[in-house]
Amino acid sequence: MKGVFAAKKKDGTVYYRASITYRKKHISLGGFDTMRTANAAYLEADRLLNRDRASINQYRDTSPLPFEKWVILINFRDNGIYFGTPIYARTKFFYYYLSPNDALKFDIDDLFYYSSHKIMKRDGHLFVADYGMQVNILNRYGIRSFAVAGKDYLFLNGDDTDFRHENLQIVNRYQGVSEVIFRGKHRYRARINVPGYYVIGHYHSEIDAAIAYNKAIDILKKRGLQKKYTPNYIEGVSPSTYADIYSRLKISDKIINYSAVKTKPAE
Repeated sequence: MKGVFAAKKKDGTVYYRASITYRKKHISLGGFDTMRTANAAYLEADRLLNRDRASINQYRDTSPLPFEKWVILINFRDNGIYFGTPIYARTKFFYYYLSPNDALKFDIDDLFYYSSHKIMKRDGHLFVADYGMQVNILNRYGIRSFAVAGKDYLFLNGDDTDFRHENLQIVNRYQGVSEVIFRGKHRYRARINVPGYYVIGHYHSEIDAAIAYNKAIDILKKRGLQKKYTPNYIEGVSPSTYADIYSRLKISDKIINYSAVKTKPAE
């Protein structure tokens, strides 16, 4: 059958691969259990590329092609650029399709990155595999991996699928830090989960609060708390400046006097 050839898995099992050539590019359509399903995938790809103008939202679960390949082919047909990920490019932005009903929007400047990095979704978080590690896509915007939308960062137009840079505003850049009104004035509150949230203090600047959080981690470790914390990375602050700020910051007595060792009541 046209566009189909037999192949063998490592265990010797025969399966069938489908492929098509379009605009001088050889495109693999995937592997299939039977020759008939592989040929159906080829015929579907041929229809998309050469015979009609089906759109992405016309995809059906009964299609012999995976949805990801459907998007890739339609983008290649319409835009003349082949990507290995389910991207559909527009003039100033592009869509990255996670499923037929779930598409993310990115700036065109991010096209090169996401054309070579597949986005995965787990427990509501979006990741890419980068150098063998799973990296939250929020990190590309300077947002902490497990930051909370609406609290630590905002989608300015209310669309939480729109990751264009102009639509994202960082509210809380550092772990354990939030901007609050304290005694009638704007301050940055630092607090830490010990477990149970302990307020470390209220500070004039975001960087002071972030360093206070780091200082609280060090104090709690010395007090015997065996819990892993991720300290804040403070960019643009020299080691000497960091040390000066660290030494002058006041930390709550509850943190300073915390004891991880619970004493037993007298019998």
